[in-house]
Amino acid sequence: MNLQHKHTATAFSPASALIYYISLPFIYLVSVLPFRLLYLLSNFLNFLLFRVIGYRKKVVLANLHKSFPEMTDTEIYRICKKFYQHFCDFFLETLKILTIRKKELLKRCQFTPEAFDLLSKFADQDKSVLLVMGHNGNWEWSCNAFNMLSKHQLFVVYHPISNKYFDGLMRRIRERGGSRLIAMKNTYREMAHNKNGLNATAFVADQTPQPDHAYWTTFLHQDTPVFKGMEVIAKKMDLPVLYTSVKKIKRGYYEMTAEVLSEHPVNTADGELTELFTRRLEKDIIGQPETWLWSHRRWKHKRPADAELHVEN
Repeated sequence: MNLQHKHTATAFSPASALIYYISLPFIYLVSVLPFRLLYLLSNFLNFLLFRVIGYRKKVVLANLHKSFPEMTDTEIYRICKKFYQHFCDFFLETLKILTIRKKELLKRCQFTPEAFDLLSKFADQDKSVLLVMGHNGNWEWSCNAFNMLSKHQLFVVYHPISNKYFDGLMRRIRERGGSRLIAMKNTYREMAHNKNGLNATAFVADQTPQPDHAYWTTFLHQDTPVFKGMEVIAKKMDLPVLYTSVKKIKRGYYEMTAEVLSEHPVNTADGELTELFTRRLEKDIIGQPETWLWSHRRWKHKRPADAELHVEN
């Protein structure tokens, strides 16, 4: 159930095809469930993952302890428990995209008025924007809802899945609301090709890059590598950079916010945009920790000895 996608070439095997076609009817069966039954299923799935299997529980607890060293074991365990419930909700909500009606999705995932006004301002100026966000809230719902609500055409930068069948399924989920996907390796080329349109390109930028080619900073009290690509492309194209966030209001309901990090990235210092994003994401995680993807091995790499570490003052 790991929702982080490795950047590997898609592959074919009879076994992968068989698994996909056996799974597909069950996936659609889950998708058509009414929300009341969907969340009952999520409760059961949560019981299995958290209580019985202990799926990545050591990883989650270790990440939480290192990120919140001031918290007691009881407080950490409470966040861990909430995370697993949200994680199961998120997984089933993602499958729900396959069959959910537009009206229902937009009732459950909306812009704040301020975010809508900000995006409308750039649209009225015929300005494309670059969006940067983290794996918090429900980023899958938000990407579908965004394209339905905004005048901008949304492009989402993503890692293809190695199993081409499940990669196709995820493309179907992510593009159902009209969004389009860009494989990470093609990001700049595709953005340059589409530069004459009114576009918003979304980077989910809190994944783990290779340590030798990363920007290193402190994030949640730990040395952390961050992808440089968002900042490099923003400067090359001088697109306004907006930090977007998805806050969970209650079970099954989310709110999208947006704020400007820089209107003219070309005028920013090296590392400035990356730091602004990291600090803003950190604030959101501290405010609602259970909705971030703690099961990801975010801190599996150590900082190389010759890598400069940027410490927030």
